[in-house]
Amino acid sequence: MTSYLEAELSPARNTGAIRLYDAEAFARMRRACQLTARCLDSLAALVKPGTTTEEIDAHVFRFGMEAGALPATLNYRGYMKSVCTSINHVVCHGIPNDKPLREGDIVNIDVTFILDGYHGDASRMYLVGNVKRAAERLCEVTYRSLELAIAEVKPGNHMGDIGAAIQVYAEAERCSVVRDFCGHGVGRLFHDAPNVLHYGRRGEGAEIRPGMIFTIEPMINLGKPHVKVLPDGWTAVTRDRTLSAQYEHTVGVTETGCEVFTRSPGGLEAPGLALADALAPIA
Repeated sequence: MTSYLEAELSPARNTGAIRLYDAEAFARMRRACQLTARCLDSLAALVKPGTTTEEIDAHVFRFGMEAGALPATLNYRGYMKSVCTSINHVVCHGIPNDKPLREGDIVNIDVTFILDGYHGDASRMYLVGNVKRAAERLCEVTYRSLELAIAEVKPGNHMGDIGAAIQVYAEAERCSVVRDFCGHGVGRLFHDAPNVLHYGRRGEGAEIRPGMIFTIEPMINLGKPHVKVLPDGWTAVTRDRTLSAQYEHTVGVTETGCEVFTRSPGGLEAPGLALADALAPIA
């Protein structure tokens, strides 16, 4: 049975209960998430052939430090970088290194800053130079699946409605939904209840209530959904070596719907994509 707690009265650890945050917490999340969104905006000009993911990592670290924020991933459970950079068939948790990006790559950059005790978590896909249409279309499908999921976030709906919206659309587009990773509650903690599955059935799962804050971050593959984690303990890749894409937003549930805390202030929600195409009506 799902339990809910007022966030200010709950312990600073994941108890399995869903925290309900107040207006002041929403304001703090708004600031943390907009810092993350501005950082992701700033990366659009940096991501190009020849740039290394190590350079991206350094940029994110400096961006956070200059704003008085800490990268949440740095030293998190032994992870030693300020960002995750997942290229082509890497599903998530790619570790920055000195290998340059190449023309035609697609890369997910996942940034989380801790500002005044609250976590702002988001990720976007970036297209490196001219990419093949299949890669571009995968990014469009993934972005569209995220937007369809966000439309389901309103009081009285259920978490299964979010997963169903993603799964039905992505599979109709002949793509697959990764099941090994999910979204999560976020706020005072980096990873909290509830788990946000990107597949499921409508009407199932926890009821969505005002005050909940969580990420939605579908990982969509061109091939099969199966993944494996490499020996480094972090990098997850598609088993069939097909491309994978992911977009992530942090949302807060309001009385009438939701607020997307991590919207791009510069209109760079999906760098390199024509959003009119990504959001075109389903035929």
